Amino acid sequence: MSLRKGLIIFILLAFGMGAFIIFRSVDDNTIHSLLTANKLKLLLALCVVFFAWICDAGRFCALAAAAHEHVSFPIGMVLNWLNYFGGAVTPMQSGGGPFQVYALYKRGVPVGKGIAITLMRTMLTILILTLAAPVALMLDPGILDGSPFLKGLVFYVVIVILFMWAFIAFTLIKPEAIKRLSHVIVMWLLRFKFLGSSKRRVIKIIQWLDKEIDNYILNFKIAFHSGKLWLFVAVILSVLHLLALFSVLPVLMSAVGLPFRYIQTIAVQSVFMFVLYFVPTPGGSGFAEGGGALLYSILMPDNMAGIISIMCRFFTDYISIFMGVIVVIRMLGWGVSENLHKGASVEDA
Repeated sequence: MSLRKGLIIFILLAFGMGAFIIFRSVDDNTIHSLLTANKLKLLLALCVVFFAWICDAGRFCALAAAAHEHVSFPIGMVLNWLNYFGGAVTPMQSGGGPFQVYALYKRGVPVGKGIAITLMRTMLTILILTLAAPVALMLDPGILDGSPFLKGLVFYVVIVILFMWAFIAFTLIKPEAIKRLSHVIVMWLLRFKFLGSSKRRVIKIIQWLDKEIDNYILNFKIAFHSGKLWLFVAVILSVLHLLALFSVLPVLMSAVGLPFRYIQTIAVQSVFMFVLYFVPTPGGSGFAEGGGALLYSILMPDNMAGIISIMCRFFTDYISIFMGVIVVIRMLGWGVSENLHKGASVEDA
């Protein structure tokens, strides 16, 4: 799937599902609530999103510092927007990493370190979600009683988390096994002519992979030894980042006059956000809007759940994705971005 096609699919699914939700759920009471919404609270929701951007940019800077690299705050902000854009045009939001690694590489950060920095950012988010959802559910266990769908999501999240952490631990404990696996994949690609027929090129690729895997492992060692203070700062900023994103929903509910329990909104969103990482559509589009409308009906009347889901998605994702499009066009160019999207190596891009 090309970059342009991924973006088109994202837009079609998002707008298509949004239109369906509006058609099926919006009534006169919904329109009245929107027209009488507190404008200052809507502005507050935008400010909360901007604060989330600041926290995420600061987290990139802190993780880079933990790896003994320098990333300025403006570049950290750019990396945040690139992540949103890359995630929007790829299945399971997997495309943000390559864009970030490339941007770091162009500023002198080795690829292995760039991968480790972006992976640690994702790991911190997943770790916090792993802890936040169960804690919130223990504080308010009645949440699961209201939705069999949410119960299924919780079970799915637990299984995926266990497999994910097991794999990450394996890469750190058995790096040689990962190297052997990468060699097998390269030889398989050579066999089917995906890498051409040059043995010299294959050897060069294998050597490059071994070096970057070593950098990846080394970066984790540095972060957990000499970079502990910066790692702690990154953890704090990660918590603030997620709290800011999760606060958009209750702020929007308050703006239209809906009552809410803050812990309940966190529990629902933490489970839902984790699931979105593994939805096969570009950026989780379609499912994010439709699933949000279904889940948010636990928190509010059905005639408001759909439109609040769309509004929340607009504030927390669409604005960031739009900023990412601007960054891609102005900073990377569409051609380089297309190469990254197709999985080209940083050296070839």
